Amino acid sequence: MDWSHYRFRSLWELPAPPAAVYLALEQAEDYPRWWPQVREVRRIDDRSGAIRIRSLLPYDMTFTAREVRRDPAAGVLEIAMTGDIDGWARWTVTADGPGTLARYEQEVDVSKPLLRRLAMPGRPLFLANHALMMRAGLRGLRAHLRETGQAV
Repeated sequence: MDWSHYRFRSLWELPAPPAAVYLALEQAEDYPRWWPQVREVRRIDDRSGAIRIRSLLPYDMTFTAREVRRDPAAGVLEIAMTGDIDGWARWTVTADGPGTLARYEQEVDVSKPLLRRLAMPGRPLFLANHALMMRAGLRGLRAHLRETGQAV
């Protein structure tokens, strides 16, 4: 087993129309406004940006995100990531009753040296750290959708 390889999946039930959720997720430069662990998003060009995240554990992760797929009709946003983590992440947004289901999938290899050295003993903490980050993101996006009048 490669202790530095991770696959994540999260399902977010959101009280807003799919188009509103897609638009919020598409605007990555706004993530720091509603997702506390996304500390910084700096646009590099029209298809990529530098991102810095930090959750509960005392380390930052920085990576470059490059757009791979932006398909509003299918509700898909996908990026390739290089830096402290290498891999990909994808949002798939679909209608779910009066609201929206946003499915997040990510597959990455950690390349940050300290985290690679701590891969085996630290894995449970790293997984919990990611779960906390995703829960905070869900809460933040729900609040953002309410504040912008997009919630149903």
